[in-house]
Amino acid sequence: MSNVELNGLRARLDEINGQLLELISERAQVVQEIGAVKEKQGVPKFDPEREKQMLEKLVASNKGPFTSGTIRTLFKQIFSASLDLQSTEHKKSLLVARKNHAEDTVIVLPGNVTVGGLSSLMVAGPCSVESELQTRTVAAALQKAGVKVMRGGAFKPRTSPYDFQGLGMDGLRILREAATEYGLLTISEIVDPRHIEEALDYVDVIQVGARNMHNFELLKAVGEVNKPVLLKRGLSATLDEFIHAAEYIMSRGNMEIMLIERGIRTYEKATRNTLDISAVPILKQECHLPVLVDVTHSTGRKDILIPCAKAALAAGADGIMVEVHPDPATALSDAAQQLNIEEFNTFFNEVKASGLYR
Repeated sequence: MSNVELNGLRARLDEINGQLLELISERAQVVQEIGAVKEKQGVPKFDPEREKQMLEKLVASNKGPFTSGTIRTLFKQIFSASLDLQSTEHKKSLLVARKNHAEDTVIVLPGNVTVGGLSSLMVAGPCSVESELQTRTVAAALQKAGVKVMRGGAFKPRTSPYDFQGLGMDGLRILREAATEYGLLTISEIVDPRHIEEALDYVDVIQVGARNMHNFELLKAVGEVNKPVLLKRGLSATLDEFIHAAEYIMSRGNMEIMLIERGIRTYEKATRNTLDISAVPILKQECHLPVLVDVTHSTGRKDILIPCAKAALAAGADGIMVEVHPDPATALSDAAQQLNIEEFNTFFNEVKASGLYR
């Protein structure tokens, strides 16, 4: 074969490559249009039966020299890339997406307490509200330390139905009274949409806990109230699922959402959960919402809370959540992982001294 003939074949190959690229790009545009229609209809992007039909039709039309197996492999790659394209376009269209809101969302709580922006936030308090004395003791210590926001569980979803489930509305009342006395704001978890309206009088921020991240009716309900929401990542939730949970809330009109990484369930037993530090910068890139880290539930170990809090702040977290109890040994829930007041003061002072806490 002469060089002239070889060059001619190569030129023809380049021409075909260009035609294939044009056809693949045209196909991609059609796929995007199909994705938009499916989005409006609320149907799944992936249709395995449709993919099977397309592959069978292609194989039946194959005249070689590629084998049927090769044709299946090539087009499956094209189908997969098309599905990824639909997913990418969908993520870009989300209300929580960074593309639609380049500026960081800064949430201003009562008393001009900000979440996000130039300052860090420390959220602390008992795992469960157990009594007026316990809650007031913690509130007094937090006020003295300069903490502005107190957490406290009143409704406690527990693994065992026989464990302490919280004091319910009485717990919220105790939390509110202690917080008001010491000039603090309150965060507490609501697990039932029927409790939201009554809870609004007691909480400054509604928490949606890890076990309820997939409770879509609850997400919709908190999306319809005029109250900031702290959304915790589910125990085994992907970041994509986490982001979409936030979208459920925002799609109902509530724009004041804070995300909190609280560790995910893995095979590791050295800690209660596995703290996914990488989630912080990824969420900050993908979303415009403030991101906090719960170092207590993610680790379950008091001896590593300080370095984990520093790591979270270094990764870009807007705040830290930690559990504090006057006497952890007697706590009705999560006794082993809660700091006593002296330990909390040490923890907070060291985190501030690191220079990472703004």
